[in-house]
Amino acid sequence: MTLQTILVVDDEPTNLSLLRSILADSYYLVFASNGKEALAAVVKHQPALVLLDVGLPDIEGYALCPQLRQADPTQALQVIFITAYGGTEQESAGFEAGAVDYIVKPVSAPIVRARVAAHLSLVRATTLERSYCDAIQMLGHAGHYNDTDTGAHIWRMAAYSAILARAAGWDPGRCAQLKLAAAMHDTGKLGIPQAILRKPAALDEAEWAVMRTHPKIGYDILSRSDAPVFRLAAEVSLRHHEKWDGSGYPDGLRGDAIPLSARIVALADVFDALSMSRPYKPSWPVNDIVTHLKAGAGRHFDPWLTELFIGLMPQLLAIKAQFHDIDTTS
Repeated sequence: MTLQTILVVDDEPTNLSLLRSILADSYYLVFASNGKEALAAVVKHQPALVLLDVGLPDIEGYALCPQLRQADPTQALQVIFITAYGGTEQESAGFEAGAVDYIVKPVSAPIVRARVAAHLSLVRATTLERSYCDAIQMLGHAGHYNDTDTGAHIWRMAAYSAILARAAGWDPGRCAQLKLAAAMHDTGKLGIPQAILRKPAALDEAEWAVMRTHPKIGYDILSRSDAPVFRLAAEVSLRHHEKWDGSGYPDGLRGDAIPLSARIVALADVFDALSMSRPYKPSWPVNDIVTHLKAGAGRHFDPWLTELFIGLMPQLLAIKAQFHDIDTTS
């Protein structure tokens, strides 16, 4: 197992030796005795955490702290001050400089170990969450890599989905999860030939038969994970082309048998498709879209959700406006 790297910055050899005795068994330690050495060590070793003294020979620790964080290529560096300067004003200065903790000397070994472990666990969690979101974004974009939708489409309709879910009574955490899941709704298009996805004319029946396999393909990909957001994405992928009257695909589900998540995403997806121009069609006026959605209530769409969605139109149009520049440059 690779040990996490900690940079210890102090100009007193006895302090460096003490922190070595406390932490060396659990972490890979790097040492610096002044600001210049500390900045070079951050660039070279990319530590996850810095234990920083205030009274350095060439620079005050409060001034050095933001420089260390700025020099960190990962932008995830945590800094803990370990210093003889106690008092509320000194601690406040440390936190204002960007530190996550402040320990006053003489140090207690159990406290140092506990606080270092706690903050490093936050670093690991932050890194994992960032990787998780990166993977979701890549899956979302991959699903549209070969078709004519822009990258902005998946995040715009995902935002619409989250707004509608909140209006439908979902809690904020569940709405945020749906926003991520909705972005992956067309992951299954990875399995559809480019000639079909980019065909400039209407698909024939054989081509439609192939296109209608993408919900199941997406489900097969996304359901391989037990993570809640991927389970929700698998559900959305499989069911977002089902219709309220049972005329959708892949299984012709009807009414409340269609998961609420998929009914929400279906409205958001159609609204976005109609409201944006594409190489094969112009954008629709808002009044025409509303008329279309009303006509589809009880046939394509959940009637209750449709009414909620139309009532949210000012918010939806505000989101659309936020994405305008992204869409026009995609």
